[in-house]
Amino acid sequence: MITARSTIITGTLLAVFATLAWALNFVAPYVTGAYSIYDLTIIRFLIAGALGSLGVILCRTQRRSLQRSQQLLAAALGAMGYLGYSSCIAAGVIFGGPVLTAACVGFVPVLLALLGNAKEKTMQWHRLALPLTFMMVGLFLANIGSMNLAQAGKTSWLTGLFFSVLAVTLWLAFSLLNQSAMGKIPRAATGIWTSLMMAGAGMGTVFLIPVVHMLGLFKLPSMGFSITSAGHLYAWALVIAVMSSVIGAWAWNAATKRLPMVLSGQLISLESLFAAVLGLLFTGRFPTPIEATGLIAVVIGAAIAVHSILGANETITSSVVTRSNQPRP
Repeated sequence: MITARSTIITGTLLAVFATLAWALNFVAPYVTGAYSIYDLTIIRFLIAGALGSLGVILCRTQRRSLQRSQQLLAAALGAMGYLGYSSCIAAGVIFGGPVLTAACVGFVPVLLALLGNAKEKTMQWHRLALPLTFMMVGLFLANIGSMNLAQAGKTSWLTGLFFSVLAVTLWLAFSLLNQSAMGKIPRAATGIWTSLMMAGAGMGTVFLIPVVHMLGLFKLPSMGFSITSAGHLYAWALVIAVMSSVIGAWAWNAATKRLPMVLSGQLISLESLFAAVLGLLFTGRFPTPIEATGLIAVVIGAAIAVHSILGANETITSSVVTRSNQPRP
């Protein structure tokens, strides 16, 4: 597969922006106050669902370019990849602590890169070793400092492991299905595809509310819906919904149209980088030497991955040009 250099660069910039927007999901523990992370999640996806439904109405022309099965798939992917993944991450942190969940999610970029290259051979396997090594070591070092936050007596390790593994499974399935689907729709349909995903996530949230309320995780009914008490929750839910669920989702879908999965999978590791930086900002401290080393390693791994893809494409292009210039027998 040959991809133009400008297309790869544009796709990389879009992927970086998307991971930065997605990193806002990780500020939830710092902004919920007395409310729960599920309160913020539900409000966020209801807002995203409303914005997505508005987008579906406004993008009627684009919607005609998609088959009904594609529209249903986009909505299902939104419910699975955004609402389902976010809910499982929240449950994993609640039951298993931050270290277990972060360690499991840290494998996502590596697994996606391996699956992407197995599905469509873009790079020689040995060229994947160096960037993936930097990313794995970087993610480990960036998260090892949070080990003192784990309180074994207050967490259910097996339950946390279950939700963490389920989150990884959902995101892998979402990435594979979304990447495949994006290759079959017109580039102009990226907007309607994103809107359908957000509408699907909002619809899934409506069905999730009774379950969360029954489990006692929904605090809004008891603590109050008023602007006075929950205004900060609404404000942050709106910011995260617009930036992460809408703009971030659009940027990722646009990047997916331009990048091979082996590269987009590795670039997801930048989400952990940005999440760590935001966490440091909200806690008002500088990274420890180990954390700083880990963050730098993630950046180096991503840079090597982009350089390797560009080099692989240039090599293929040069080879094709050389063969085409050879005299015919």
